[in-house]
Amino acid sequence: MGKLKHSKFKNTGILFELLVRQIAADTLGGKNSLALEIIKSHFKKGTELTKELNLYQTLQKETFDTQYKAQEFVNIILEQRKGLNESILRRQKYNLIKSIKESYKIDDFFKYRVNNYKELASTYKLFEYKQENSPKEWVDCKNTIFESIITKKEQLVEQKTNEEYTTQPKEVRLLAYKFLVDSFNEKYSSLTSEQKNVLRTYINNIDNSEKLRKYVISEVKKLKTAFGKVKVSDKVVSIKLNETVNLMESIATSKVISETQVLSLLRYHELLQEVRKLK
Repeated sequence: MGKLKHSKFKNTGILFELLVRQIAADTLGGKNSLALEIIKSHFKKGTELTKELNLYQTLQKETFDTQYKAQEFVNIILEQRKGLNESILRRQKYNLIKSIKESYKIDDFFKYRVNNYKELASTYKLFEYKQENSPKEWVDCKNTIFESIITKKEQLVEQKTNEEYTTQPKEVRLLAYKFLVDSFNEKYSSLTSEQKNVLRTYINNIDNSEKLRKYVISEVKKLKTAFGKVKVSDKVVSIKLNETVNLMESIATSKVISETQVLSLLRYHELLQEVRKLK
């Protein structure tokens, strides 16, 4: 029996997640996002591609309090997936991937981390293969889905807060997303170019820990050099400033770069701007 192979290049759920992430990165970079145009062009209402995406997303957002309910739900989704026109779906998926390749460097596009990658990969295998291909792996994939959608009753209440948004048409959700992006730009318009670059680099390399760590080390060196060139007349402030700069080294020595370190870099850049005003 063969192994159920996963292809992130053909996984509709992953492709959509990466397009949404790309929109955020493009927007933060002050660029018009081609990813948004790709979504509008290829995920139109009624297409086989959109139907499959809806099935992926339904498996991600629904939750149940018993395994029986979860199992019945997954079986229904799999039956609905069988009803899609495979030839049309393959052609639409091919055109989607083609548009992505024409708009972005494919290696850069796929470098973003997808938080629910394991669940999306399992869904892909259930959609693309039959249980006879590999019974054990088929069961493992189903179990992965079960673990993600079975939850306690009290947790189901939290899910209701997003229900109104998730049930809206795609156009409405995209409009809501644009509103959030505009609000973000308005709220953080005061960020310096250095701070924006820190955020941009973090987003673009969130799953490339080594590259992100090298960037942070380099950024810490630049900040320490910049602080060293600032002369403050107040001796007390100067002492406190030196102590603060020394603390910066802990960021560079961190083995894993998280949001905490990134936030610290943003604050150090803000502090640098304030200190420069004291000259």
